[in-house]
Amino acid sequence: QVQLVESGGGLVQAGGSLKLSCAASERAFSSYAGWFRQAPGKEREFVAAVSWSHGSTYYADSVKGRFTISRDNAKNTVDLQMNGLKLEDTAVYYCAITRRYYSDYASYNYWGQGTQVTVSS
Repeated sequence: QVQLVESGGGLVQAGGSLKLSCAASERAFSSYAGWFRQAPGKEREFVAAVSWSHGSTYYADSVKGRFTISRDNAKNTVDLQMNGLKLEDTAVYYCAITRRYYSDYASYNYWGQGTQVTVSS
């Protein structure tokens, strides 16, 4: 069974930075790894994704220019560097993997347990 474990969440002031990490027990022939988030009372939304093979990255408009996703194929890890955090970035952040294209959000079939990110004013 593939396991994804996120770490690095916490409380940070607006404008600050956090780095999330996701460790996968295996890549399970996945093509992309992604980060998603869910704020209270809202639906889960896509944040960023990276291709395992060629490292191409993709971002939601709301985080473009502030967040950076990266992967380490040797360690099966995916990081999300978050800079310039805003109050609206507060959410539980999840990493997930998919064998399909990164934007086929329904195809992400392995998920981590989530890590809380809280941005305060």
